[in-house]
Amino acid sequence: MAGASGSGTRLPLPVRTLAERTLALWTLPVRITPVWILTLWIVTRTALLLCVFQVVIFPGPDVTSDISVIYRGWYEVLKTGTFPLNDVTWQYPPAAALAILSPALLPFLGYTSAFFVLTLLCDALVLSLLLHAGGRPGKSQRGSWVWVAGVPLLGPTAYARYDLMVTAVAVAALLAGARHPRTMGALAGFGALLKVWPLLLIVGTPRGPATRRAWAAATGTAAALALLFIASMPGALAFLTFQRDRGTEIESLGALVFHVARYFGWQGEVLLNYGSVEFVGPYVSLVSTLALALTVLAFGWLALWRLRAKKFAPSTPCDAAFCAVLLFTTTSRVISPQYMIWLVGLAAACLAFRGSRMALPGGLVLAGTGVTLLEFPVCFSHVVAGDPLGVLLLAVRNGLLVTATLTACLRLWRQTVGEPYRRLRLSRSAARADSPASAP
Repeated sequence: MAGASGSGTRLPLPVRTLAERTLALWTLPVRITPVWILTLWIVTRTALLLCVFQVVIFPGPDVTSDISVIYRGWYEVLKTGTFPLNDVTWQYPPAAALAILSPALLPFLGYTSAFFVLTLLCDALVLSLLLHAGGRPGKSQRGSWVWVAGVPLLGPTAYARYDLMVTAVAVAALLAGARHPRTMGALAGFGALLKVWPLLLIVGTPRGPATRRAWAAATGTAAALALLFIASMPGALAFLTFQRDRGTEIESLGALVFHVARYFGWQGEVLLNYGSVEFVGPYVSLVSTLALALTVLAFGWLALWRLRAKKFAPSTPCDAAFCAVLLFTTTSRVISPQYMIWLVGLAAACLAFRGSRMALPGGLVLAGTGVTLLEFPVCFSHVVAGDPLGVLLLAVRNGLLVTATLTACLRLWRQTVGEPYRRLRLSRSAARADSPASAP
C-alpha cells in the first residue's frame, strides 16, 4: 500500500505527529459499518439499563433517585393541573412538564421503569437520525460513533435525567436544518420550552430566507407554547424565580475558586441549596455575578461572530450551535453532570458532516464526559469534601471543557470569518495587479 508520501513506503509509526494520530482516531469510525455501530449501541445500552434498574450496582450515590423521588413527586403535582409552585427544585421551563408526565404513555409500567424505557427510545431515535444522515452525500458516520460512545461515558446519569430527551429534540432540529429551516426553528422553539438551551441552535443559520424562516418558527413556537401553558396551568413561570436565586454549584468552573480557597481558610460551607450542592458563604455571590457577566461576554462574542461571518458551510449551523452551547455550559454557575449529554449530542451532529472542523473539540468533550463519570457519581464524596482527588477531577473536567470551548470557537471563527477575509484580500490584490492601471 502506498504511503503518505506517495513513494510506496509507509512512514514509520514513531515519526507520526500527535495531530496525525488524532486524525487517524477520528477517521476510524468512518470505516465502521452501521451494523457495528448498532451492535455497540445494543451492548452499551444494555449495560446502562442494568445499572439504572440496579441489577448492577454502580459505585457512588444512587443517581436514579431523581426519577423515583423528585420526578415522581412532580408527576403527582402536575397531574392535578398545576406546576410545583412550592418546590424550589422545579427550575425548568413549562414544557418540561411533558417530559415529567411522559411515563403516563406506558401505564403498564411503573413510573421509574417507564421513564427509563422512554429515555432508551429517545436514545435510539438519535442514533437512527445520525445513521440516516451519515449515509447521505457529504455526511459521515462519525456522528453515530460519537453518540454511541459518548452516552455510556456518562454512566447511568445519562438515563436518570430528562436531558437526553431534550438532546434528541436538538439533534433532530440540527439535522433537519439544512433542508427544512422552519422545522429546525419549530423544534428549537419547542426545545427552548423544555430546557432553554436549544434556542441557541438557530444562532448559525445561514443569512437570508433560511434565517428568517428558522427564527420566525422558533419564536412563534416558543411563544405559542408559553402562552398555552400560562393560560392552562398556574405557575408556568415560577421557574424563573427559582433559577435566579441559585448560587455557585460545586461542580462549576467558578467553584474551583472556593475548592482551593478552603485550603487557605475560607469560611464558607457546602450545602444542598435549591436542589443542588452549592457553596454558601463569603464572596459566593460575587463569583456567581462574575459567571453571569462571563456568559454575557460569551454571547457578545457570538453576536460579533454572527455579524462578521462571511461563509456558511453545510456544517456551520451545527458547528455554531455546538460553540454556543459550549459557551453557555462552561460559563454557567451550574455544570451538572447531565449537561455533558447536550454536548455529546451536538458534537455528534457536527461530526455527521464531513466538512465539520469540530473533531478535536468533540474529542475533548468525550474525554470530559468520561472524567465527569469519575467526578459524579464515582468520586462525588471527594468532590463534596474538596479533597485533592475531588479538586483534581474537577480541574481536569472543567479544563477540558474550557479547552474544547476555546478550540471550537477559534475553529468556527477561522472557517467562517478568517479564511473568507483572507481569500477576499487575495482576490482583490490579484485584481489590482491585473488591472490596466497597474501595468508599467
